[in-house]
Amino acid sequence: MIYEFRTYDLQPRTLGQYEEIVDKAINGGRQDLSKVFGYWYTEFGLLNRALHVWPYESIEERFAIREKANALDTWPPATGPLLVDQHADIYFPAPFNDESISGDHGPFYELRMYTYATGEIPQVIDAWSKAIDERRKHSTFVGAWYTELGQLNRWAHIWAYRSLEERASVRSEMIAKKIWPAPGGPAPRLQESHLYEPFPFSPLT
Repeated sequence: MIYEFRTYDLQPRTLGQYEEIVDKAINGGRQDLSKVFGYWYTEFGLLNRALHVWPYESIEERFAIREKANALDTWPPATGPLLVDQHADIYFPAPFNDESISGDHGPFYELRMYTYATGEIPQVIDAWSKAIDERRKHSTFVGAWYTELGQLNRWAHIWAYRSLEERASVRSEMIAKKIWPAPGGPAPRLQESHLYEPFPFSPLT
């Protein structure tokens, strides 16, 4: 299984227009080929950014499905004039993910991106495997993924919260009780955090 994270930066004041176009296009046959995992937009930090995540069984399936999708009249959505920049990254899922997760867990989804030293990702997976069951009792764990293509040694993880107050409270409690960060794991070299909210057509809301 692989996950494609596609990040689109939009021109200011076009997010509503982007939502309208994608809302009509995504159910015009694209979802019959493969299902989107989640579709979000930023409300904090760098604004006017859309993130959509697509699972595939393999790189070969990704190319085959995208070729079929590009043959649809409705796909890709006609959002090109609204876009300032685009990025696509391929991630592999952590072994402890729940691949079937969907539904209402937000409205706030935090994507945290860590960069580790060369060779440390297996250590991260081992430490998280021992700690994740306890951590996920306190807030919704959407998933964790690591890179094998493109920028290496990257670890992405998404958490859902009902409110910003819940996020702050849970994070403080986890640190105080030494439940999280996962004990025994290496410290990341770089860290980023992006807070998203779901589009109405996202399976994760």
